[in-house]
Amino acid sequence: MIDVHCHLQFKAFENDYATVIKDALEAGVTNIVNTGTQLSSSRNAVAFAEQYDYLFAIVGVHPHHADKIQNDPEVVEETEGKENIKKETNIKPDYWLEELEKLTKHPKVLAIGEIGMDYYSYKSNGTVDPELQKQIFIQQIELAHKVKLPLQIHNRLAGEDVIKILKEHKHLLLNNPGMFHCFAGTKEVLHDALNLGFSIGFDGNSTYKGLAPGETVELQELAKLTPLDRILVETDAPYLAPIPHRGERNEPKYVILTAYFLAECKKITFEELVEQTDKNVYTLFKRFEQ
Repeated sequence: MIDVHCHLQFKAFENDYATVIKDALEAGVTNIVNTGTQLSSSRNAVAFAEQYDYLFAIVGVHPHHADKIQNDPEVVEETEGKENIKKETNIKPDYWLEELEKLTKHPKVLAIGEIGMDYYSYKSNGTVDPELQKQIFIQQIELAHKVKLPLQIHNRLAGEDVIKILKEHKHLLLNNPGMFHCFAGTKEVLHDALNLGFSIGFDGNSTYKGLAPGETVELQELAKLTPLDRILVETDAPYLAPIPHRGERNEPKYVILTAYFLAECKKITFEELVEQTDKNVYTLFKRFEQ
C-alpha cells in the first residue's frame, strides 16, 4: 500500500515524523511520497527520501506559493548581514526554476508537483493572481517536459482552466502524463483528465458525506466513475484525515482507511484495490523502485 502524496516535511510532523513513519510501515504502508509546495519543502522532501529507503519525493511550486517563488531561505541567509542590500537582490528571475531543475536530477524524485491552479480564497493568503498562477504552472509543465518527468496536478475550484492549459500544452505531456492529486471537480473535468491520460488521486476527504464548498459532484461518485487502473490513493497528510479521524492530524497510515472506502465504492476487495493501485504507481512513476 503506497501513500502517493503527503507532507511529512511540514511543521505538523517536526517533532515525531520518525514515529509517524514507523507507525505507517507497521500498519502496512510500504512506501510514502512526500510532495513539495515550494523550494524549501521540495528540498526537504528530497532530504527525507535520502534518509529513508522507502520514501520518495515530488518537487514543485504550489499555486498558493506562485507569488512567493523568490522567497528562498537559502538565498536570504546568504544576504543577511550585508549592508544596503535587499534580501532578494541576488535572486535571478528564473532562480527558482533553475533550483527546481537541480532537484529533479535526484534519482528518487518521481515527478514535478504539486503544480496547477487554485481559485480558493485562503484566510492566510487570499487568492494568488490567476495570471501569475498560470505562468508558474506553464513554466513547470515545460520543465517536466525537459527533464522527462510526469506531473502531479493541484486543482481547487479551477478545473476548467487547468484542463484548458493542459490541452494547450498537450505536446509537452508525456505519454503517461501524470496524476491529479486529491481530485475534485465536475464529471466533465474528470472525463477530460482521463482522456488526456492522467491518473486520479483520491484522499481521505472522499470518505466525507456531502459536497465540499464550491463543488457540485460528490467525491464518492467521481471515484465510482474513475477506472480502477487510473486510481491512486493518497493522504495529503497532515490534511484531510478520513472518517473516523476527520478533524485530526492526518497520517500516512490512514491511507489504508481510504483504500478500504474506495474498495467499497468499486465493489472489490481491499486486496484487489491495493494490488491494482500499487501497480498504477509503478506504471506512472518510472523512477519508483519496487
